Amino acid sequence: MDTVTDTGTGTTDLSIGQVAERTGLSVHALRFYEREGILANPVRRDPGGRRVYGEDDVEWLTLCIILRASGMPLPAIRQYTEMVRLGDGNEVERLALLRLHRERVTAQLDRLNRCLDLINHKVGVYEDILDRGAAGHECVAPPSPENRPERGTVLEERA
Repeated sequence: MDTVTDTGTGTTDLSIGQVAERTGLSVHALRFYEREGILANPVRRDPGGRRVYGEDDVEWLTLCIILRASGMPLPAIRQYTEMVRLGDGNEVERLALLRLHRERVTAQLDRLNRCLDLINHKVGVYEDILDRGAAGHECVAPPSPENRPERGTVLEERA
């Protein structure tokens, strides 16, 4: 099934290849998500046994892709999916899960911003060196605490 069809249900059916193309996931990843219980609805099959998806599946997968890209672990996405499948009545739990993830993403953004500050500083140092035509001196990060990267990161380098 390589073309979009309407099976009389009023919804547009999509093949696994079409969903892969629309979401950026591989066919293998789509099958993996299905096996792992990440899809909100059971995947339908056409008379030939091929997977059939709908627009709601694409929207759900897009949400899952964003949650995954933001660092949410697959078990947490599965837990969220299971709560959605159960329907109304577990909004408090869904909210708690999403708030916890938001806290993690915010902390990650803070760490990345500190890293970006250091990178911007280093870019400025090298631009100054090249503007002056000077080379061969040591460049170190500014000593301020907000520019300190995570433990184990090298702060010094030679120009």
